[in-house]
Amino acid sequence: MTLKKSLAGMSRTRRLLAAVAAVSAAGLVLAGCSSSGSSSASETKKLTLWLSSSAAQQAGYDQLAAQYKKKTGVSIKIVNIPYSGYTTKLRDAAQANALPDIASVPSLDPIWTNKLIDLSSIVKTKANHINENFIAKTSKGQVLAIPSDVTASGLFINKSLFDKAGVSYPTSPSKTWTWPEFIKAADQVRQATGAKYDLTYDASPSRLRAMVYEMGGKYVHADSSGTFSTDAATSKAVKYFVSLNNDTTMPKSVWTSGADPSALFQSGQVVAYWSGVWQVASFAETITKFDWASVPTPAQPVQASDVNSGGLVVGFNNSSSESTAAKDFLTWMYQPAQYKKLTEVNGYLPVESGLNPVYPFSSTAAQNAFKLYNEELPLYAPISGYFNQAQTQWVLAGKSLTTDPSVTEIGKAINGQETVDAALKNIVDSYNQQVGK
Repeated sequence: MTLKKSLAGMSRTRRLLAAVAAVSAAGLVLAGCSSSGSSSASETKKLTLWLSSSAAQQAGYDQLAAQYKKKTGVSIKIVNIPYSGYTTKLRDAAQANALPDIASVPSLDPIWTNKLIDLSSIVKTKANHINENFIAKTSKGQVLAIPSDVTASGLFINKSLFDKAGVSYPTSPSKTWTWPEFIKAADQVRQATGAKYDLTYDASPSRLRAMVYEMGGKYVHADSSGTFSTDAATSKAVKYFVSLNNDTTMPKSVWTSGADPSALFQSGQVVAYWSGVWQVASFAETITKFDWASVPTPAQPVQASDVNSGGLVVGFNNSSSESTAAKDFLTWMYQPAQYKKLTEVNGYLPVESGLNPVYPFSSTAAQNAFKLYNEELPLYAPISGYFNQAQTQWVLAGKSLTTDPSVTEIGKAINGQETVDAALKNIVDSYNQQVGK
């Protein structure tokens, strides 16, 4: 997956989740808490925050800004920049020494990473319960960005088909199933209901990583020297995945010729769909022909997913007083009372645990889906955040994965054009060439 596509995917996540914010009560009042203000904050009376989002997802930041001004007297000017020009505008601002004080960005950029404030004290604050599995640190232990929210891969089922077939499924991540148990159940449902396939599966390296992690593999992983490789568990997991693409369990066309897995699932002729949390808001609006549900991700034996940042919040070191004031605001924003409301208004899956956010979905399936994801996140093995952390660390080292050959190479294996081991070797070679030592 290219970095460009990764950023586009995050943009898509924001657009879909914006449906949550759109139905928020306009008069929602943020919960207050003790101020983290300092003399520096009181000296700086105005800060600028840049973001690129829908107007609906700006709402949470607007409300935080109003609350903060009332509490401290410091104004937060929010500038919403079109996504297509956001990266360029940040680069131009860095070169002109005109960066904002705070920003929510899709990824870090070597052009301005040397201007970032260290936010490690916010992460270290125990009361915030920030999941450090999803935080990237520099070699010196600095935290230059904190996710505004996270995204995770997950499993959806056609609940109507399961009910019609009389086949049970887990509803709690504490009692989940393995992949063979899931496939066996999906087979039963398909055969009993006449569905076309057991499963559709996003053609995405991220979704493949999730399955590999669950099966105890590391996918394409760097050692301490920065050299990439795969392990035996990864080879076994990918061979299992390829075997599922047999035009009965899964259609070959998704990974080999670009068929739309979401559309296939939404047709009602597929038992289940492996995608992620970003689908929830869309499904709540678009799926009307059958009942759907999110179900726990399989564990075999690892409970895991591939977790990425929906966005990264950063502060810029523009001047001593302004950088201190910016950090004061971010310290306040990530306190549970404020951050919980931000996740609720903007429809975010939080990077902090224990919040139990209440989202304004009218759909019971959507409410249950977000509840499940919030229950699963603290249970995921640390490897779930590996790739998200790695991407940030590559940027800090001046590198980027501009082309991820995973889908192309695995597609060749599905078509029988090469072996799985040959496909994995080609993927490893590409990673080593682009972001290796």
